Amino acid sequence: VYKHISSWFQCLGDPMKPLYKGGIIQNGEFNNGLMGWSTRRDIKAGIRKSASGNKFAVVQGARSSPLGTGGAAASPSHSVYQKIQMKGDTHYSLSAWLRVSAGTAHVRAVVKAPNGENITAGAIDAQSGCWTMLKGGMTARAYHYGQGEVFFESDAPVDIWVDSVSLQPFSFEEWDAHARQSANKARRSTVKIVARGPDGQPMANANVSIQLLRAGFPFGNAMTKEILGNPAYEKWFFSRFTVATMENEMKWYGTEWAQNQEDYRTPDAMMALAQRYGVKVRGHNVFWDDQSSQLKWVMPMNLNQLKAAMQKRLKNVVSRYAGRLIHWDVVNENLHFNFFETKLGPNASPLIYQQVGQIDHTAILFMNEFNTLEQPMDPNGTPTKYVAKMKLIQGYPGNGGFKFGVGLESHFTTPNLPYMRGALDTLAQLKLPIWMTEVDVVKGPNQVKFLEQVLREGYAHPGVQGIVMWAAWHPYGCYVMCLTDNSFKNLPVGDLVDKLIAEWKTHKTSPATDANGMVELDLAHGDYKLTVDHPSQTTAVSHTMTVDAGSAASEHIISVKT
Repeated sequence: VYKHISSWFQCLGDPMKPLYKGGIIQNGEFNNGLMGWSTRRDIKAGIRKSASGNKFAVVQGARSSPLGTGGAAASPSHSVYQKIQMKGDTHYSLSAWLRVSAGTAHVRAVVKAPNGENITAGAIDAQSGCWTMLKGGMTARAYHYGQGEVFFESDAPVDIWVDSVSLQPFSFEEWDAHARQSANKARRSTVKIVARGPDGQPMANANVSIQLLRAGFPFGNAMTKEILGNPAYEKWFFSRFTVATMENEMKWYGTEWAQNQEDYRTPDAMMALAQRYGVKVRGHNVFWDDQSSQLKWVMPMNLNQLKAAMQKRLKNVVSRYAGRLIHWDVVNENLHFNFFETKLGPNASPLIYQQVGQIDHTAILFMNEFNTLEQPMDPNGTPTKYVAKMKLIQGYPGNGGFKFGVGLESHFTTPNLPYMRGALDTLAQLKLPIWMTEVDVVKGPNQVKFLEQVLREGYAHPGVQGIVMWAAWHPYGCYVMCLTDNSFKNLPVGDLVDKLIAEWKTHKTSPATDANGMVELDLAHGDYKLTVDHPSQTTAVSHTMTVDAGSAASEHIISVKT
């Protein structure tokens, strides 16, 4: 299921071969003309051949209908389409290589389910002059059984070029098995421990006690100022999580509600508390690009006043916490919003990232965006738009030496796991750390089930390097999702979180070495304390080690002389 091809991310002169050999798609490379494909009567479609001999389909003047991504009344919208036989309760991974005749255009892949529902399975900003790969998919529910269709559409008046189409079904059991396999490969390593005696010879039947000191995979939650002076909240939070994000307290409106009246006492206290427990903190955020989230006193400023206020804010907050944060969400949600770009120009974000990086040399500088994983129908948050924005920031003069990261808020309703996996595959080609930064699922009868699906999917993807939930506690209720009641007793969602935290750890174990003084252990990544004792020795010997992805790359042998 996890198809990682280093070159597919680029815009290529010719498309690559279809994944899964096309899956259930017939003639996905169009080597047999339009066999297996159909068009509407008012649409002109044909086959062209590139200079290298590659064949592909061209749909002339493709446009979507007003119902293009909506309800049941839409027919195949101005593209080649193929009828498919769909199974209920099945995940479908969809991929295709797309190109347009002129400029850049937003192109969607759509699966028309047997009940007439049009389901957007992915979208990209296709270009002229080269081919871009779309990766996505959809989940067929129990009632999605029968004949469906696959097609592509665009709102722009362009010719859509299509090639290397693939649609691969997976049963829920197959999908989950692949996720478990990927999680084990990404998050665990086999370590060989060798115990040697005073004479340097291997010691058989030595007892090796393994104790996890700190989990290697960062798993955290948002926290609020209510944690200060609240021992029950403090105990509940810091006994579980290794990463924290302040929900609002570090934002501009959290530190300077009234102009020139800065107050950092609350975030300072929250930072000190997290550091006391050894919990790492994400900086959220320096600026927020959403106009509706700007301070009232900021809105009427002229350009020079705004620049001065922003410089003060940036310098004061970043220098105050420089070296103490693992990340900064620098310009929050700058794909969907553009307040600072409208005021300062199109390079506002790259310049702000540069100024933050010049002050804080250790924190990773993140974009942070919603709907990139959650909603394939949102044209503003597509993986390709995310990639383009990140490359704009990275490529700005002077930004080459900074560390960047991919922040994905992950506010879900009903998760589309095949699309989520495809989006993560696309973003992973940036070769930057990916974090799911604000994970939650809306209330409903399937909230626990859906949250488990999202967390497991993220944990299983090798590109994801950390997960933070957006489930901060307030006495009056939570933003979307609560883990506990007001007595800090777990709700069902909290029980799920505890189950996964426990599952993703290695629990204390004490195996014995074999005749060669060796024991082989399958360990979750993290920091460990080893204690080796033997009946022939009067004292035990302790040793610490870190198990990570590199532990599996070579034979990780630790010799302990007792």
